[in-house]
Amino acid sequence: MNVIWLDRIDSTNSEALRRLPELPHGTVLAAREQTAGRGQRGNTWFTEPGKNLTFSIVLKYGPGGLEPLAAADAIWLNYLISVAVVDFLQSHAIWCKVKWPNDVYVGKNKICGILIENVLAGDRLAASVIGVGLNINQKEFPQLANATSLWSLTGETHSLKACLSKVLENFESWIPNLYGADNRSALFSMYSRYLFNLDVNARYHDYLTDREYIGIIQGVAPDGRLCIKDLEAPGKPLRYYWFKEVGYIL
Repeated sequence: MNVIWLDRIDSTNSEALRRLPELPHGTVLAAREQTAGRGQRGNTWFTEPGKNLTFSIVLKYGPGGLEPLAAADAIWLNYLISVAVVDFLQSHAIWCKVKWPNDVYVGKNKICGILIENVLAGDRLAASVIGVGLNINQKEFPQLANATSLWSLTGETHSLKACLSKVLENFESWIPNLYGADNRSALFSMYSRYLFNLDVNARYHDYLTDREYIGIIQGVAPDGRLCIKDLEAPGKPLRYYWFKEVGYIL
């Protein structure tokens, strides 16, 4: 992959989308300083300049890029980048989990956020921009109550370029698993193994009914929805959620 380092930018995802027609497949935009990083649900991603990894991977489909991928299969990109980040952290002996759909946590502290934005051509993906904010060397998080970094967990300063290279190496190694039933099964199994709160009693907020309850995450459905067993409802039914329909109460 071709990495382009930018000294200062509002958001690597925004810049990648602005320049998408001219950027070849496999381009990675990495920012030394990001002034208006974006996260899921319109949240802002705060990062100290020069301390963390903020980057976006540009994927294109068809000639010169990846094999075609149906728009309905975009969820597999979530699995792919999440597993790549977890693999990287585990190589540093960091025990971490993926908080569905694609945040990475160590204990109850967030170390990585992911934002994927897709461009469609009919019922297929034309391009994808995978944005990652990964805390590496930042020591304090005054604007975040539950954040951590690789430095906080290891007590060591790490090369941003070396860390990015390893994450991208992991990412590329998993790309073949986007295609084929057996390959997808292996990727999905790995993602499922890393699920935050899997088989653990925890409290959730159902935004569809504005109700809090204790439940147990059972896994992720084939369509990408989170499956939680509701322990406080008669019969302990399984409830399925899309993005923004359920919240974790940490």
